[in-house]
Amino acid sequence: MNLPMLLLLGGAIVATTYLLVFSWNADGNWSRSIVKTISVTMLVLVGGAATAPWLALTGLALGATGDFCLSRPGKRAFLVGMAAFALGHLAYTALFLSWADPGFLAGSPMRLLLALGLALITTATQSWLTPKAGELRGPVRGYVLVIATMGFAALAVPQPGPTIGASLFLLSDLFLALRLFVYPSGLPRRFLAVLLWPAYWLGQVFILLAALTLMNSA
Repeated sequence: MNLPMLLLLGGAIVATTYLLVFSWNADGNWSRSIVKTISVTMLVLVGGAATAPWLALTGLALGATGDFCLSRPGKRAFLVGMAAFALGHLAYTALFLSWADPGFLAGSPMRLLLALGLALITTATQSWLTPKAGELRGPVRGYVLVIATMGFAALAVPQPGPTIGASLFLLSDLFLALRLFVYPSGLPRRFLAVLLWPAYWLGQVFILLAALTLMNSA
């Protein structure tokens, strides 16, 4: 087993530990923050060992930064974390656009259907969910537009990896928004927390693997 695979296995073990031990608990303790951050930092190391494109490494590193900040209490930490993720999405958008084929998107009924679904979800989020964010409504609206842009860029890449990764990432962010702004307490909040973590971490994995595959096939 080579070094990238060993690092990926280690990251999977850490991510599973977070899922089983910490994901359902919203307490801002340092153990939770450290384990959560390490799980994606391991993916940065995987990408580095496999010489992944720098935009993929940048997106992953910003994701790890966002994970740490969002695991800490307070509005300031939340805003810094959201900004880190937004910048990470912009890095992924640039990465996907470097491999995009607009002609493929226009000629693929399935991708066009997914693009329509993404547009509808984005519109529904902006009109129904975002207003529930209160004083964070402005930053959340901007973030929704950024991650939707990443989703559209992924759909323009002929290979399925970016679309799968971006879709899982979008799903995890939808779960997070529901947990924060619609179900801020009780059993639904914990259930959503457990659902969003594997969607998020696997989304990052699929984006990394897609970047490596596309780089090697270029």
